[in-house]
Amino acid sequence: MSIEMNIQWFPGHMTKARRMMEEQVRLVDAVCEIVDARIPESSRNPDVDEMVGAKPRVLILNRIDQADPALTKAWAAHYKALGYAVIETDSRSGKGVNAFYPALRELLKDKLEQYRAKGLVSKPLRAMIVGIPNVGKSSFINRVAKRKAAQASDKPGVTRGKQWIAVGEGLELLDTPGILWPRFDNQTVGENLAFTGAVRDEIMDRETLAANLLLRLRAEYPERIEARYKFVPDLEADGYTLLETAARKRGFLISGGEVDLERMAAVLLDEFRGGKLGRVTLEVPSGVMQN
Repeated sequence: MSIEMNIQWFPGHMTKARRMMEEQVRLVDAVCEIVDARIPESSRNPDVDEMVGAKPRVLILNRIDQADPALTKAWAAHYKALGYAVIETDSRSGKGVNAFYPALRELLKDKLEQYRAKGLVSKPLRAMIVGIPNVGKSSFINRVAKRKAAQASDKPGVTRGKQWIAVGEGLELLDTPGILWPRFDNQTVGENLAFTGAVRDEIMDRETLAANLLLRLRAEYPERIEARYKFVPDLEADGYTLLETAARKRGFLISGGEVDLERMAAVLLDEFRGGKLGRVTLEVPSGVMQN
């Protein structure tokens, strides 16, 4: 069983960002929500539905290079069944990004037809890009724009203000800050966000987080632990014992032969986030069985 953690992060700038998004949504034709394909549901801000209302939506499953391919397809089918336009992307390499504009035009074909009927053939489509911190919004926008138009970083909370970005002819994007919601009522959601780096490491106990991640990996991807850290995870061991075993296998020892759990926790989280444990998805759509 994972260890209970209190994961909260809602700095003041997020309140301001939410207010700005609510004001700006009336100016756009569609809202494009970017989620982390490793944790599709956990990386969706539940407040977005309320903020954007009935605006047409594109759901972008990003970081597919790090996610389980079979589960990415299952999630795409799940969201399409709910009525979203869905594309699958890796904004770092650019894979799948070219599908964005055609998907947006298809979603808004009725509006485009109205523009043509009114002689507004040069009127650009406007889309708001939303998502929680560290899902790759800025990298995605830069790929679509084919230039460094938005500041990108591996750290959450880099984009602080809105910015309109012209993307060639016929498309303007509104980049928005990544915002979380005020409270994580679900322990698993909070953990998933922390595992993937959407919440700042500085505010949490990384050893407990790493121990809980090992428990999740043992349940769904035990072979990844064996391949990366050279031990078969004991089914009866708690997370800290698994973390200690990994530290010993890596030779992370301090004076007196004691294991350096802090170092091992940092390495585990970095390697997971960097894709060195393979392609892992931590959530499964309802009705889909995982191996």
